[in-house]
Amino acid sequence: MQILITGAGGFVGKHLIAQLQTTYPNATIHGTTFSSAEVVPDGVIEHPIDLRDLDKVEGLLAGIKPVQIYHLAAQSSVARSFQAPWETLENNIQGQLNLFLACIKLEIQPRILVISSSEIYGPVSEAELPITENSALRPNNPYSVSKVTQDMLAYQYFQTHDVQCIRTRSFNHFGPGQTERFVAPAFALQIARIEAGQQKPIIRVGNLEAKRDFTDVRDVIRAYTLLMEKGQPGEVYNVASGQPHSAQDILDILLANTTADVDVEVDPDRLRPVEVPVIYGNAARLLAHTGWQPTITFEQSIIDILEDCRNRI
Repeated sequence: MQILITGAGGFVGKHLIAQLQTTYPNATIHGTTFSSAEVVPDGVIEHPIDLRDLDKVEGLLAGIKPVQIYHLAAQSSVARSFQAPWETLENNIQGQLNLFLACIKLEIQPRILVISSSEIYGPVSEAELPITENSALRPNNPYSVSKVTQDMLAYQYFQTHDVQCIRTRSFNHFGPGQTERFVAPAFALQIARIEAGQQKPIIRVGNLEAKRDFTDVRDVIRAYTLLMEKGQPGEVYNVASGQPHSAQDILDILLANTTADVDVEVDPDRLRPVEVPVIYGNAARLLAHTGWQPTITFEQSIIDILEDCRNRI
């Protein structure tokens, strides 16, 4: 069996590869990378490629003929999307569309997992929580606009060309190996540097009050592999814990697990132009179709992130 993972050198890709190598020990796993800085784990056939180049995408799929495609490749930072909106839209939309066009031209029908985001739901009132797959879409940043487009393109190409897309709307996920562009490792790496004497005992933070639905990446990729096996093409699934937690909650757990004496300062550069106060999801459809439930607690995820950051430092 041939499996293709786009964005295989990224945070989620590395965890997914480990899961697939266990689940399908006889499969051949291929992974795309975009920059020389990306490294894929051992046992994966690497394919450096710009997914915005349709000819190269056609050549890749013609050579592999995958039966499963996990489309992870994306510009995934909301903050970055405000700084580079066109780069975000182009990367996230064109790469996915080229995968669909190549499958149609080559007359192959792999199951394709398309990763959208809870960001597409945008601002919600307390009465609208928890968010279901039927909730309104109110994107309020360039990243979420790109993810709405990915989501709708997947639905459209299933309807018009029978491309076997299964869509997820993944809420925040975190865990060991995540970059410090994201809140938990951003805090944890600062603590690790303070512990190592590499930083003054000051942690710089953004908005600590906004609440998000965090799921450990190791649980998220279990959801992805289950959806690849059991999900219904054309359907969309929230991947969520159903529990909101604030950045303050993350910081409190980190501070409780260090002996360092630190001060906390708000950094204006870490504040978003638009912020959603609270968001959390309902994953009942995912549970019904696959039996998935999260197994790793919020606190354990943060402790694991801190240990990973200490190892990096």
